[in-house]
Amino acid sequence: MKCHGLSHIALISLFKTSRVLPSLAQCLVLSGCAVIVRGQPRGGPPPERQINLSNIRAGALARRAIQGQPDTKDTPDEPWAFQAREFLRKKVIGKEVCFTVENKTPQGREYGIVFLGKDTSGENIAESLVAEGLATVRREGIRGNNPDQVRLCDLEDQAKAAKKGQWSEGGGSHTIRDLKYTIENPRNFVDSLHQKPVNAIIEHVRDGSMLRALLLPDYYLVTVMLSGIKCPTFKREADGSETPEPFAAEAKFFTESRLLQRDVQIILESCPNQIILGTILHPNGNITELLLKEGFARCVDWSMAVYTQGAEKLRAAERSAKERKVRIWKDYVAPTANLDQKDRQFVAKVMQVVNADAIVVKLNSGEHKTIHLSSIRPPRLEGEKNKDKDKRFRPLYDIPYMFEAREFLRKKLIGKKVNVTVDYIRAATSAMETGGVPAFPERTCATVTIGGINIAEALVSKGLATVIRYRQDDDQRSSHYDELLAAEARAIKNGKGLHSKKEVPIHRVADISGETQKAKQFLPFLQRAGRSEAVVEYVFSGSRLKLYMPKETCLITFLLAGIECPRGSRNMPGGMQVAEPYSEEATIFTKELVLQREVEVEVESMDKAGNFIGWLHIESVNLSVALVENALSKVHFTAERSSYYKTLLSAEETARQRKEKLWANYEEKPKEEVAQFTEEKERVAKYRAVYVTEITDGLHFYAQDVETGTKLESLMESMRGEIAAQPPVEGSFAPRRGDFCIAKFADGEWYRARVEKVESPAKVHVFYIDYGNREILSSTRLAALPPAFSTRTLPPQATEYTFAFIQVPQDEDARADAVDSVVRDIQNKQCLLNMEYSGAVCPHVTLQFADSKDDVGLGLVKEGLVMVDVRKEKHLHKMVTLTGICCNLCALKYTSLFHSRASDSSHFVLL
Repeated sequence: MKCHGLSHIALISLFKTSRVLPSLAQCLVLSGCAVIVRGQPRGGPPPERQINLSNIRAGALARRAIQGQPDTKDTPDEPWAFQAREFLRKKVIGKEVCFTVENKTPQGREYGIVFLGKDTSGENIAESLVAEGLATVRREGIRGNNPDQVRLCDLEDQAKAAKKGQWSEGGGSHTIRDLKYTIENPRNFVDSLHQKPVNAIIEHVRDGSMLRALLLPDYYLVTVMLSGIKCPTFKREADGSETPEPFAAEAKFFTESRLLQRDVQIILESCPNQIILGTILHPNGNITELLLKEGFARCVDWSMAVYTQGAEKLRAAERSAKERKVRIWKDYVAPTANLDQKDRQFVAKVMQVVNADAIVVKLNSGEHKTIHLSSIRPPRLEGEKNKDKDKRFRPLYDIPYMFEAREFLRKKLIGKKVNVTVDYIRAATSAMETGGVPAFPERTCATVTIGGINIAEALVSKGLATVIRYRQDDDQRSSHYDELLAAEARAIKNGKGLHSKKEVPIHRVADISGETQKAKQFLPFLQRAGRSEAVVEYVFSGSRLKLYMPKETCLITFLLAGIECPRGSRNMPGGMQVAEPYSEEATIFTKELVLQREVEVEVESMDKAGNFIGWLHIESVNLSVALVENALSKVHFTAERSSYYKTLLSAEETARQRKEKLWANYEEKPKEEVAQFTEEKERVAKYRAVYVTEITDGLHFYAQDVETGTKLESLMESMRGEIAAQPPVEGSFAPRRGDFCIAKFADGEWYRARVEKVESPAKVHVFYIDYGNREILSSTRLAALPPAFSTRTLPPQATEYTFAFIQVPQDEDARADAVDSVVRDIQNKQCLLNMEYSGAVCPHVTLQFADSKDDVGLGLVKEGLVMVDVRKEKHLHKMVTLTGICCNLCALKYTSLFHSRASDSSHFVLL
């Protein structure tokens, strides 16, 4: 810029750009008679120039004493100095101006005239100040032949006559107070504003994110740090000089050119450690977000939590700068930069919960992958606290809230498909890097969601995990880190889980795996219990599992009954035992089907090592049958005495026919070789008296032994007497599937029952264990079963049976006719029952009327209501023949009744 009388154009305010908030050139009004102007920026902050207004003087603004110079003192504002500064600020800030330099002193001070607009035809700023009585004219230097100076004198005389500004009778002083020195507790002052916007003027910009503001209308000066971000700063050296960090000057200019001496609104959000955090709102945009978007700042976690305008906006702005690699992010490399898109985001099925922060998922390719939840830490012990030196340490049960965290993930995720978004790959660490701590392998850390719910956030919000705190330059963190911090803050406020002041939960779980004596004590109880609930904790092999029994709070080793599964490799005294073919496939099959699932088990016996043997069911699937059916196991001879023997044989035959896996080399033997399957034996007819209590739609029935009827009557009488003396509190019982309880039947009496399903508190499915009928009740009609009347005192009296030698009609109408006939003949009547053979679901029996000794099943055949089921066992041949003859005698009746309904003549037996 040239000087000495030549006209110049400068911008004391906004340089228009395409951004929401226009790019601003620095503008500063030093006082009522001095301004600083800047030209257009080119590649960085432009040089600045101070212009002092010629021939006028305005009051001096207050000055603080210079630190380190004891001779200097604070000086207050001169009268009308602040009003003059404000008048000039509002006139020129944000406006394009033209100026002429009239004089330049040897010290370099420049005096001139400033006009609004692009040329000297605009408003003369000095004249406006004098006309308003905010400045005085320096008459000692005025020459009579200078019309501009003469005009200033005339304007001053007019202001005096009109008593404007400093010529008025009132005072013109303002008291501006520094909040740091006038308010004892800044935090209380910030809290008193309740995060509401306050009008302010930005007085100074120390760096891009630290500003000095004058709060209106109380005229408090405050230093404000922008919440949620930090810009590069100027480091003060020992000699007092300042060294700017990379992009510090550019960030400062970016903020100055937009906010310095502008009218804004400030939200004072918090005051930690005497540092006031706030957000500056400008009509053209949010400077905090713009600094991030342009790569002049980075997000900081410690102040992000108080940002009231939405932390996700700041993260998005920072992410945009990182992706464009602008300014401070010019060398940025994304944590997942080396991953393909399909590896960054995918859908997978959860197979196992490894820990409270890690899961194993199965990809669409069939590969299993361990995923760690980003930025959270599972419950852990501090040092040696709570460790019992006298027992084996089990983290799942001994670390407070570890079991609750694992159970939350297990119930929420196991077997479900989830969305996985990889946030970063944590590199492997060696023992040397961790100071002797065991090394960690490479870990894939991701955000896992199901149904739109962030699992890590849900875990943290329940107080079952904590959020990891990172170094500011550590970019390897969750993409939803702020939500995790907010969830942790809520958990702390509500005192949940790890943040609770209550006593920590204790899980006393007895591990009786391999404990023969303890196992012998548990065996009778588990055998009597029938089907018991369990959770599969570990799978050793296809047929060997470790189970957690929640009701018994114990861990047991469980072996699948009835099958012979290939053995895996294992260490033996003589060396490593080689794995049998398909042992690994059998283990994987069992893991994928039952690992960490809720199952039901039937314990039959135990081996000499204290391992329980029995049947495991998951969602109506018998695991032994499933392994045989998939050619991963063979039927063992011990299955012959089981009710599942026929089903196992059928599954094995199906697998043999497919000739795969274990049966790949199978060759069917000649029929002559298997002619003698079992040695011939006679049918045993040993009838006992029963009382039929219930008949199902599938032609099964429930019966009580007459022999134990008096015990049941005595138990019911005692139980009802106790209930009458101490009635249960309505609604105090919370039913769960498998629980034994008492239920109030329609007759108003209480009966023993088992909960089969809980749809809602108003719809609980119960099974009356002594009578065989089912009902749907409200939980208010249920109560806990008194211990004195449990199934240990008297086992369930209703046993399920079905008719031997007959086939139940497939046609619904025909089956309904048969059921109606049976209900009419035997329900609530005493009969004679004989066991004939076992079935997949229940025993098959013959039933006789108590008085006439006529066979009920035979009567159904004679009526043409059912068909004959041909049995190949020789000892049953005589009974089948007798039934078949009766069936032939009724052929015409059968044909008229069934052939027209279902054309089922293929099941008709002619002997």
